[in-house]
Amino acid sequence: MNLEWWHWAVGGIVLILLELAIPAFFVIWFGLGALLVALVALLAGEMSLTVQLALWMLASIAMTVLWFRVFDRRRHKTLAGTAAGEVIGEVGLLVGAIEPYGRGKVRFQRPILGSDEWSCLAETAIPAGERVRVVAIEGSFLKVAKV
Repeated sequence: MNLEWWHWAVGGIVLILLELAIPAFFVIWFGLGALLVALVALLAGEMSLTVQLALWMLASIAMTVLWFRVFDRRRHKTLAGTAAGEVIGEVGLLVGAIEPYGRGKVRFQRPILGSDEWSCLAETAIPAGERVRVVAIEGSFLKVAKV
């Protein structure tokens, strides 16, 4: 069995789109790894299935490790008890779609003010799975805007 470059490209796109359904910041790295294999296969020509799979595994694992090193919990301490000014600008992932001035949920990679998921509101409609930035704190809600 030999996989063509476009098989990897389609698989990579499917995995990246799957990240929208399962917002865990994990599946996307395997999708990007598949896109990398697609690019290498396109440029290099024929490669054995074993080489393709090994390249995909290595690329995916390398990207995942780099991701966790960037968001190392020891480097990023919780902001619990800090002023709101330190929370503004944080980027999270919208768990569900939000309507203008409606309520939704935003999930952060690391805890913000003691929790990794917060109720939020926005002035514009934002679909689920979008990256949002905290622009203000209004009562017990975070006001967010699309990044």
